[in-house]
Amino acid sequence: MPQIGWLEILAIVIIAILVLGPKEFPIALKKIGSYFGKLKNAIGNFQREVNSVTDNIDIEKDLDNFKNNKNENNKNIDKNNE
Repeated sequence: MPQIGWLEILAIVIIAILVLGPKEFPIALKKIGSYFGKLKNAIGNFQREVNSVTDNIDIEKDLDNFKNNKNENNKNIDKNNE
């Protein structure tokens, strides 16, 4: 992934000020910040959903393992009682 240094960021800011003008530049920065905030929030929600689904899958596997172990233990107890 390419890395951006301070000189490149400064060049982008200067070009943005020249293109947008000094009055519109802060408004554009605010909008960009808002979009990044919404994107970050959406990514966070997606990660929480994925984690929730994977946790449920793990719980279901654990429950199945518990039931299988319980059935095996019951069979062993029945064999020992005979």
